[in-house]
Amino acid sequence: MCDVIFEDNHLLVAVKPQNIPVQLDSSNDADFLSMLKNYLKKEHNKPGNVYLGLVHRLDRPTGGVMVFAKTSKCAERLSTQIQNREIEKTYFAVLSGVPKERRGRLINFLKKDERENKVSIVPRFEEGAKEAILDYEVLESKEGKSLVKINLETGRSHQIRVQMAGINCSVVGDQKYGDEKEKCNLALFSVQIKLTHPVNKKTYMFRVPPPYDEYPWNLFNVSKFLLL
Repeated sequence: MCDVIFEDNHLLVAVKPQNIPVQLDSSNDADFLSMLKNYLKKEHNKPGNVYLGLVHRLDRPTGGVMVFAKTSKCAERLSTQIQNREIEKTYFAVLSGVPKERRGRLINFLKKDERENKVSIVPRFEEGAKEAILDYEVLESKEGKSLVKINLETGRSHQIRVQMAGINCSVVGDQKYGDEKEKCNLALFSVQIKLTHPVNKKTYMFRVPPPYDEYPWNLFNVSKFLLL
């Protein structure tokens, strides 16, 4: 069942479950984009292929709110907003450790090894390096872990996970970039997207909570901070 939280003639906004790919990949596992296309086909009794534009992504283990375009024109306009850094994307994460600075801005250059599906922080002028920028704020710390709010300025692959690990505060449950042994879902969730509607030009904000009853989210009063 798809958790659709908003739909009109132009946009579809839904909550991606953790641990499923956004689109079909080499695993051939069920993917979110296909699920939503099937939803549209059944909900609106549409024959044949259904168009749904994918304009941004979430890593497979990351869940949370995503926006999709129902027309190619809207997809183009949303993509332009993303390129111009006009769409605000906010994440919550639980980190292993406490950052030295309560608030910070991280600027790194990242490079992806496609064969290994792993991203590294590299020197600025290395071939293939892409600038990655985020702002973070520590909301609460407890039991050697920190609940943080992260605003992405760029949207690089694995960006939050790599940059947090770069300050020695990996995301809890990250088997790829951390030294975590805890068997829990990756504690990273897309909680909010703010954008300009591509047709009516109004500002829309979509907000969803992470699974706050699951570990390690349940260490913190997550709902209180979502109201900020």
